[in-house]
Amino acid sequence: MSDPLQTIHVVDDDEAMRDSMTWLLEGEGYAVACYDSADSFLAARNERMHGCIVLDVRMPQTSGLELHEKLDALGSQLPIIFVTGHGDVPMAVSALQRGACDFIEKPFNNEDLLSRIRRALALDSQLSARRQRDSVIEHRLRLLTQREREVMELVVAGKLNKQVADELDISMKTVEAHRARVMEKMGVRTLAELVKAVMSVN
Repeated sequence: MSDPLQTIHVVDDDEAMRDSMTWLLEGEGYAVACYDSADSFLAARNERMHGCIVLDVRMPQTSGLELHEKLDALGSQLPIIFVTGHGDVPMAVSALQRGACDFIEKPFNNEDLLSRIRRALALDSQLSARRQRDSVIEHRLRLLTQREREVMELVVAGKLNKQVADELDISMKTVEAHRARVMEKMGVRTLAELVKAVMSVN
């Protein structure tokens, strides 16, 4: 069952290829959007896009690799599957090293493409869930007072309450009160959960 929020963005200057991919993917229940150039995709792109990009390596004007670099610079996390001709494999491998999700050689088998797309969409879901979790943690961190943050940083660094009290020149009771408020505001029950939350956004 495909996620209605996820769209497969097909970027290819070959109209026949775009049509055949649309037919294949829509037949599997996926939402598909097609672009005849890297620039038309960039013009349509927004931060709320979910899904993946199926991207031809060789296109006039802006190549697939150049689009990948531009998206990288924009901080895009949409997984990219490169579609390559036989001679483009070294380029595709270097794109993988720079963070692309996958590549597939033409001519390809439909089931092979679909399995790569399923993997890319699963990755997109994981990244999306992580971004959501991080933004909740960042929001909670902003609720801490300056003193609570100081206590939290020392506790997360492994300091005992007595050491925190000495370092900040406050009483143990005050440290305990701040620590309890930090745990409450951060929505965690244990020190291990607090450490994990703070490290995930650092």
